[in-house]
Amino acid sequence: MKELSSEQLAPEFVDKFKVGMAGYTFVKFNLDQTLEVMKKTDVHYLCIKDFHLPFNSTDEQIAEFHKKLADNGVTGYAVGPIYMKSKEEVDRGFEYAKRVGVKLIVGVPNVELLPYVDQKVKEYDFKYAIHLHGPDIALYPDADDAWNHTKDLDPRIGMCLDIGHDTRNGKDPVADLLKYHTRVFDIHIKDVTGNTKAGYSVEIGRGIIDFPAFIKALREVGYDGVCSLEHEKNMQDPFIGIGESIGYFRGIAARCRCQGYQ
Repeated sequence: MKELSSEQLAPEFVDKFKVGMAGYTFVKFNLDQTLEVMKKTDVHYLCIKDFHLPFNSTDEQIAEFHKKLADNGVTGYAVGPIYMKSKEEVDRGFEYAKRVGVKLIVGVPNVELLPYVDQKVKEYDFKYAIHLHGPDIALYPDADDAWNHTKDLDPRIGMCLDIGHDTRNGKDPVADLLKYHTRVFDIHIKDVTGNTKAGYSVEIGRGIIDFPAFIKALREVGYDGVCSLEHEKNMQDPFIGIGESIGYFRGIAARCRCQGYQ
């Protein structure tokens, strides 16, 4: 059965959240290949990575980039993740986002730089979403850690809830979304095989994450940002996995609507 469009659905069944792509999914591919896959999977939002639009891009190159996205029905909604290990790198990241024309940075600042990030958020009026990393590195491993580092800062500083890495650090991304939703500004969706460091990325639906419960939580908190697929399996040839993951996520969302699971 074909999924109904937002125009065909009653207002109470139209989701506020959008489906997107995290640029890192396409780290091995150029922008044209990226947009071709997004067109084939009917995805219209991209978190921009600097390997597609370098930090030193001219205004003309940025304009050409956005035109190419627009010609393919895609909006660049954020930049990042951007690692920031010095004040100079924080400055560069914020100025880059301003020139690109987005209001959301997905970032990974050293902890000692958070007060400076707080200043820059106030100056630029951007939202800043700290990307979670699971047990792989000590910096911001899960939602609890990101919350504890940001709860006393400007409310525009929060997290990019990477549900796979959160799970791999022994956490429950459904519970964390419900608990911290006021500071969740971006979401990376993926599935993983386990809730420890040994867990690895797989296509959505093949791992342990409860996606019906997660989609229910998205609706419960009224999340109106983007759920971007960050596909990290077989990154030399990820295309079938990307299609399967996007299809599964949308299928679960549609099933939950049909069953009144809101």
